[in-house]
Amino acid sequence: MLRRLFNARLLQPADLKPSQPDLEVIGTFNPGAVATEKGVVLLVRVAEQPIERRAGQTGLPRWDPHSKKVWIDWESNNEIAPVDIRVVRRKRDGLVRLSFISHLRVFHSKDGRTLEPAPGASFSPANEYAEFGVEDPRITRIGDIFYFTYVAVSRHGAATALASTRDFQTFERHGILFYPENKDVVLFPEKIGGRYLALHRPNGATPFTKPEMWLASSPDLKDWGAHQYFLGGSAAWDIGRIGAGTPPIRTPEGWLEIYHGNSRQQEDKSIGAYSGGVLLLDLEEPRRILGAAGQIFIPETDYEREGFVPNVVFPTGIVQQGENLLVYYGAADTSTAVVEFSLPEILSLACGKG
Repeated sequence: MLRRLFNARLLQPADLKPSQPDLEVIGTFNPGAVATEKGVVLLVRVAEQPIERRAGQTGLPRWDPHSKKVWIDWESNNEIAPVDIRVVRRKRDGLVRLSFISHLRVFHSKDGRTLEPAPGASFSPANEYAEFGVEDPRITRIGDIFYFTYVAVSRHGAATALASTRDFQTFERHGILFYPENKDVVLFPEKIGGRYLALHRPNGATPFTKPEMWLASSPDLKDWGAHQYFLGGSAAWDIGRIGAGTPPIRTPEGWLEIYHGNSRQQEDKSIGAYSGGVLLLDLEEPRRILGAAGQIFIPETDYEREGFVPNVVFPTGIVQQGENLLVYYGAADTSTAVVEFSLPEILSLACGKG
């Protein structure tokens, strides 16, 4: 287990007003994070659900690109079945819908450990490929541009899209990078061997295998290919799901990647617990894993163990400050939190010396 040098909850649903008066905020979590000249910027996922309750019906939110607002589709409870707390399945066609919808909001921190009181700009769905929300941003600085991947959810499935910004006030959208189903995409911050690299998590409908991470490359951050299997879950803590967490950072020993795993077994009725592990990758050939340590970061605090989805720590942002790392994460699919780790300690664990 990795020693926590500092730990704090930065944001929770009660801290924010909803984007519309007919919605309520139920989650502020899974933040992208990056260091800038003025401090740390966070791009936080904000999940909302309808306030209205109707007897015998469930309201399912949907972004309408024409009116640029969220509408509610009401389904009879007799016509849907719950998959878990987040998802329902329609009996008439077997397709699923989310019980909430997400957008992203910008927050600033001068020291990386506390948030400024007021949020900045927001990033909302903009087309049919995100009609059920935008989720789980990961930010990577390349040159003087901040690129972030995010999950675009729609009737077509969960895809990964790319956007960029220079000031976190205005955004350029670059479209879909990885078609459905694909999530947990993180970009390396520089070219390796003349190409950009990304870790991603394909999620096929036919279960030939347990979930896996793959590696892909691109000449321009837009067209991706050369896909290769990278890593699959192999232990009790990551057998349910495995995927990239924070964007990789360069260290003298190799690329440091903090990833996530989920413990859900096929027979489990619960969602399972989410924890964090660490990988150390070769600087010139990142497909080559130099070291690894599983489950170094587990749910411990009340706000990690209790919430919309209990027992979740989901690392999504990382900032280096000297010899320490600030890791930003979603806690119980409800709150945004930060934890500080020692970089030498985490490298020692990855190399099997801890």
